[in-house]
Amino acid sequence: MNMAQDAKLLTLAEQAYRQIQTAIVYGDLPAGSKILEAELAKTYGISRGPLREAIHRLEAQKLLQRTAHVGTRVVSLSEQQLIELYQIRANLEGLACRLTAEKRTPEMIAQLQAILALHAQDEKFQAGKGYYLQEKDDDFHYCIIHHSGNAMLKQMLCDELYHIIRMYRIQFSNTPHRPPRALFEHQQILAAIAEGDGALAEILMQRHIMASCRNIQQHLPHVSQDKH
Repeated sequence: MNMAQDAKLLTLAEQAYRQIQTAIVYGDLPAGSKILEAELAKTYGISRGPLREAIHRLEAQKLLQRTAHVGTRVVSLSEQQLIELYQIRANLEGLACRLTAEKRTPEMIAQLQAILALHAQDEKFQAGKGYYLQEKDDDFHYCIIHHSGNAMLKQMLCDELYHIIRMYRIQFSNTPHRPPRALFEHQQILAAIAEGDGALAEILMQRHIMASCRNIQQHLPHVSQDKH
């Protein structure tokens, strides 16, 4: 295979990866659904090679789970696994807030304020249909983590766990009364960071994330109770 063919294969794999990732995160491929390579290859118009590369990447991001004698399925956390994930997230993001407060600059605070202003102006949010949940630089949580200056923290939260957490955030962002409350909690967290009160920012972020966890639990009756 020559370099041009290699580049094309990587491009197809990248396209498949992004398309399937989006379908999982937004619930178009529901939690627990079985991944059938033949159907996905047909849906996305690619061969098995690029598709399998995409699937491997999604397994590494914990969006897909491969089980012996069962096959590959979209991740479906038990209620206990969900709680454990959010406990980890609450403590790690709380630490990120404390570190960010210690390193705060006027430019950093202005960026975070602009993100929350963007969230508040979102049409879907104003219509009461959900919270603004874009990714990376438009994500309040993501930006706080990046400003923390802790490379290992960034790897854990922005690479290893980011998309599985984002899946739950997006699919349950439109539950009644939660969006305005979430924005208010974000504003409180930012105020503490801006004041340089890392201890308060850490506590507020932990409370915010566990409130989100409780919200998901209340609106997720189909969560699997097994722990496979």
